[in-house]
Amino acid sequence: MKGAKAANLLPGQGTVALMGRLVREHIRHYFAHIGLALVFMVLTAGATAALAYLMKPIIDDVFVEKDRAMLFIIAFSVFGVFVLKGCATYGQAVLMNYVGQRIIADLQLRMFAHLMRLDLAFFHGTSTGQLVSRFTNDLALVRGAAADLLVSAGKDLLTLVFLMAVMFSRDWMLAAVSFFVFPLAILPIVKIGRRMRKVSASTQAEMAHFTSLLGETFQGARHVRAYGMEAYETGRAKRMIDAIFRLLYKAGRVRGAAHPIMETLGGVAIAVVILYGGWRVIEGGQTAGDFLSFVTALLLAYEPMKKLANLNAGLQTGLAAAERVFAILDVEPEIGDKAGAGAIEVTGGAIEFKDVTFAYGPDNPALKGITLSVPAGKRVALVGHSGGGKSTILNLIPRFYDVGGGSVTIDGADVRDVTLASLRANIALVSQEISLFNDTVRANIAYGKPGCAEADVIAAARNAAAHDFITDLAEGYDTVAGEHGVKLSGGERQRVAIARAMAKDAPILLLDEATSALDAHSERAVQAGLNRLMEGRTTLVIAHRLSTVIGADLIYVIEDGTVIESGTHAELLAKGGAYAALYELQFAKEAPADEAARARA
Repeated sequence: MKGAKAANLLPGQGTVALMGRLVREHIRHYFAHIGLALVFMVLTAGATAALAYLMKPIIDDVFVEKDRAMLFIIAFSVFGVFVLKGCATYGQAVLMNYVGQRIIADLQLRMFAHLMRLDLAFFHGTSTGQLVSRFTNDLALVRGAAADLLVSAGKDLLTLVFLMAVMFSRDWMLAAVSFFVFPLAILPIVKIGRRMRKVSASTQAEMAHFTSLLGETFQGARHVRAYGMEAYETGRAKRMIDAIFRLLYKAGRVRGAAHPIMETLGGVAIAVVILYGGWRVIEGGQTAGDFLSFVTALLLAYEPMKKLANLNAGLQTGLAAAERVFAILDVEPEIGDKAGAGAIEVTGGAIEFKDVTFAYGPDNPALKGITLSVPAGKRVALVGHSGGGKSTILNLIPRFYDVGGGSVTIDGADVRDVTLASLRANIALVSQEISLFNDTVRANIAYGKPGCAEADVIAAARNAAAHDFITDLAEGYDTVAGEHGVKLSGGERQRVAIARAMAKDAPILLLDEATSALDAHSERAVQAGLNRLMEGRTTLVIAHRLSTVIGADLIYVIEDGTVIESGTHAELLAKGGAYAALYELQFAKEAPADEAARARA
C-alpha cells in the first residue's frame, strides 16, 4: 500500500491469515515463555482432572467401604492437587501476562518506528485520532485476542482433554453420548464470530473518530469558547458516544448469544447422563463412585467448553483490531533511498529546479515546469499570492514530496539520488507553524543535533536573540515549553525555532513565512536572529511581507505554479509588473501604520 493511499486502512484478511501473521511476526518470539506456560497448563489441567478422578475412591472406598486408611490418603491427595493447581495456575498466568504485554509493547514500538518512516502525504490523509486509536484501543484488543487464543487453546483445551480421559475411563459409552450434542453448536458459534468481527470493526472505527474529536476540541478549547460553540461540540460528542454505545450494546448481545446455545446443549448432555447413568447404577451396572466421578468430570468440563465456544467471538474482535494495525504496518513510504544512494556532500549549497512539475492529485497540479536557481551562499525569496506553489517548491528540496517531472539538485546532485538522512542533515527549516515539543527549552533547541553541547545551545540562543528571555523563565533552559510550546509567546517560540536551526548549523536554510504571524516588536527581534542565521548559508525564503525580502539577492514571483518574474527588488519594481503591484498594495496598507509608528516615536 502506498503512502498517498493511506486513507483506506481496512483491507479484508481471513482469520487464518491474520492469526498466522500475528504468530509469525510477534508471538513466535516468545515460544520459550509459551512453552513453559504450556507445562503449567498441563499441570493445571491434570490437577483438575485428578479432582474428578478422586471422586470414585472418595465415594466407594470412604463412604461405602468406610476405609479409614483411604480417608487420610485421599484427603492429603486432594490437598496436594489443590496446591499444585494453584501454583501452576499462577505460573501460567504470570507467563501469559508477560507474553501478552510484550506483544503489545513490540507492536507499539514497531508501529511508531514505521510511522516515523512514512511520508507527509500519509499524515495529511490520516487523522491523528485514527493513529492514536491504533496505539490504544486496537492494540489492547489484539492483546486480548492473543491471550484468549493461547490460554483457551492451551489450558482450556488441555483441561477438556484430561477430563474427557477421565470420563471415557469411567464409562466410554456414556462419554460418547455426552459429547455427541456439542458439535451441533459449531455452526451458530461460527456465525456469531463473523458478526462480532463486523461489529467490532465498526466500533473501532467510531472510537477513532471520537478520539479525533477529543483531540480537536481540547486543542481548540480557546476557539470553542470564543465562538460560543460549547453546545455544538457537546452535541457532536453525544452523537458519537451514542453511536459507540449502540455498537457496544450490539456486540454484547451478539457475544451473549453463545450462552443460551451452550446452556441448552449442556442441559441436554447432563440430563442424558443422569438418565442413563442413574439407570445403570440402579441396575448394578456401575458403582455410585464411578457415576459421581463421571458427573464431576462432565461438570468440570462444562466451563472450558463454554470458554472454547466463546473463543471465536473474542478472537474475531481482536482480529478486527489486528487487521487495522497491520493495515498501518503495510503502508509503504513512496519516498525513500533508492538502491545505491550515497550521502550528499554539500560544498556550496547551490539549489537548481529544472522544469519541475508536481501535483497533489490527478486534478490538482501545483507546479507547472518551474525552473529557478538559488546560488550558493545567497538569499533567494519566493513571493506571490497564497496557493501559487511557493511552499510546494520549498517542500521538494528536503523531499517531503518528490517531483512529478524534472529535477531538483543541490550542488549538481539530484536529491533523489542521495540518502534522505544525509540530505536532511544539511537542511535547516524555520516555518510559521512552529513545532515545539513538550520538553525543556534546552532539548527543543538541541532537537536537530543530538548530543549538542551546552555551550552550543546557549550560543545558538544568543544568536537567535532568545537567551535573555530564556534566562528570565522560571527554570531557565530547563523550563518545559508545554505542548506545542504553549507556555511561550509566539515571538519566543519563533526565536527558539531559530535557535534550533542555529544549533543544527546546516549549510542550507529554508524559511517559510518565519515572521508573518508576529507583531512588529517580536518581528524585529526575530528578524535580527534570522539575519545572523542566514549569514554564509544558502537561503530560500518564502514571505508575504515584502519588507522582509527587500534585501534578497534574488526574488522569484510565483503565480499558479509558474515563475512569472525574477530579479532583485529594484529590478522588479522598475519592471512595474506583478511584484510592483504586490509591493504597492502592501505599501498602501502598511503606510498608515508606519506613519503612526513614526508619530509615536
